[in-house]
Amino acid sequence: MLRLIAVALLSAVLHLPTARAQDNPQAVADINAVVQAFQAAIVARDQAGLEALFLPADNSWLVVASEARRVEGRPRVRASNYRDFARFVGTTKAKVEERFYNVRIFSNGSIGTVYFDFDFVENDKVTNKGSESWHLVKTEQGWKISSMVFSLG
Repeated sequence: MLRLIAVALLSAVLHLPTARAQDNPQAVADINAVVQAFQAAIVARDQAGLEALFLPADNSWLVVASEARRVEGRPRVRASNYRDFARFVGTTKAKVEERFYNVRIFSNGSIGTVYFDFDFVENDKVTNKGSESWHLVKTEQGWKISSMVFSLG
């Protein structure tokens, strides 16, 4: 009988809905402002403005190729960095834009996560599309992107 009660209790605990901390509405709004600033800096080709959105050190940037975009002999996951991207944006002659869809932002006020689908557009032509995820941290200078990972294709 005790065994049956123990199994029933264990089953009940395992089927409880998981609790999630409540999002901090002000933090979510502030992070959304970072998302908008990121998009605006790309359109404006503002290299310094783009770089200012990232932690200057101790951050990561990963590119993950989809099966369709994977190149034989090259790793599927490769490291890059925000400075190279900002330099490209700041020096390209092309009209560039990154369009975000299905943006989801979560934050407890100290750390935050952004996840969205995107199209990267050069001269009005989509050159990459996929999904992207950011981690952000609240610093003394405001919210900064500490890591980014996105898919190619």
